[in-house]
Amino acid sequence: MIAIIDFGSQFTQLIARKVRESGVYSQIFPFDVSVEKIKNAEAIILSGGPNSVLDANSPSIKKEIWELSIPILALCYGFQLMTVYYGGKVVKRDSAREYGKTRLTLTDNSKLVSNIPKTTTVWMSHEDGIEELPEGFIKLAETRNATIAAFENSKIQRYGVQFHPEVHHCENGIDYIQNFLFSIAHTKKDWDLSDFVQEEIISIKKLVGQKKVICGISGGVDSSIAALIVSKAIGKNLKCIFVDHGLLRKNEGKDVDIMLNELGLDIEKVEVPDLFLNELKGIVDPEEKRKIIGKLFIDVFNEEAKKYDAEFLVQGTLYPDVIESSGGVSGIAAKIKSHHNVGGLPENMKLKLIEPLKYLFKDEVRIIGEHLGLPEKFVYRHPFPGPGLAIRIIGEITKDRIELLQKADEIMRDEVNEYDKDRKIWQALVVLLPIRTVGVMGDERTYHYTVAIRLVESVDGMTANWHHMPADVLETISNRITNEVKGINRVVYDITSKPPATIEWE
Repeated sequence: MIAIIDFGSQFTQLIARKVRESGVYSQIFPFDVSVEKIKNAEAIILSGGPNSVLDANSPSIKKEIWELSIPILALCYGFQLMTVYYGGKVVKRDSAREYGKTRLTLTDNSKLVSNIPKTTTVWMSHEDGIEELPEGFIKLAETRNATIAAFENSKIQRYGVQFHPEVHHCENGIDYIQNFLFSIAHTKKDWDLSDFVQEEIISIKKLVGQKKVICGISGGVDSSIAALIVSKAIGKNLKCIFVDHGLLRKNEGKDVDIMLNELGLDIEKVEVPDLFLNELKGIVDPEEKRKIIGKLFIDVFNEEAKKYDAEFLVQGTLYPDVIESSGGVSGIAAKIKSHHNVGGLPENMKLKLIEPLKYLFKDEVRIIGEHLGLPEKFVYRHPFPGPGLAIRIIGEITKDRIELLQKADEIMRDEVNEYDKDRKIWQALVVLLPIRTVGVMGDERTYHYTVAIRLVESVDGMTANWHHMPADVLETISNRITNEVKGINRVVYDITSKPPATIEWE
């Protein structure tokens, strides 16, 4: 087992995922974990985090953990923490911060950097930097703003990097992790996702017994696979609830109904658009939207649970939802936004939650979907948020604005589906902006809405690059929307990556 110690990074679970992808079991622990719980680990990885080691109350690990005679790899905040513990110097560099893509140059040889090119692009997210190496450590890499970007002390098996090798967009990131796992810690490949599914089925059987369960299902890959796993555990004691809240894409209610029936699950469709639209009237703050929608979902599920005498609710929550909505494993990660099925849940919820995918990422869930024999149209369906178009309409939600966005979204999806045969695009969306701009149509002045097109490439949703869509395809989308959707006269293209932006606008 590899013990991953969490200091509140948005990427901690990515470390665990990369380790598991490499065939090695990993487990995440809070930074204040006792040495007894991790002393039998083969190695330790320290995560990044939002704090500064220069602050008086910054999180740290117990001295007994540093004294363990097992390899430790420290990332970002953990890198700086290791520096301070072993006597090096960390300083704040307000004018030399590094966020996102950065060029890294290797300066020495090491097992940690074996078979990695001398110059690569890595993913940074830090303000503090290492000014002086601890005694006995050697420098392995540098960037323009970080004179010490990686180091090691092989004698005591301590290794560190300033960047995030766990992030998908970090070149050769997996090589750093696998070099540590196999060349330094000498671990064995003996774990895969099929083991995870079987363990979840056994765990759910034990938890539920003969009790009844309902599942909130949307037709997306996450909730569909969560439902299939629970169905394998408890069979006919599962009832799936599909809620049409009036915030779906055009014709989605009918399409999803057809798709879900193909899975052989017991499904009940509940249509309550007026309930959601009435409660959202006049609401413009995105956090408030999410919390209202989360509460209304639970209200609906509670009513349905009474009909079936159910005690449990299944949700297709993924780990990115947990990370962005709460404080992660250690409870100190920055809250980015409330997801309707995490941060939007009411405190007095009566149903007990079952979330079989809670510690997985989208790409892992898709692999599980393939193992379970789920049709390709389910497995590779673009993510669609539970709050639906509510968080793609910036500002107040009205029926007119929903219809405008539905029409624009349908056109965008038609063109993207025609263009993206190789599935390079991970998520595609249209956002209706709360601004009107002047235009000219048929020699007359218009004063209509603007929409933003957002197409991103990603693996896990934690980081994303904007997709370089050919200009002629963008032009077709823009022309069709402005010609076919009365009320929209301007289309813009979002070219922001994550970070600094999130994928959804709200």
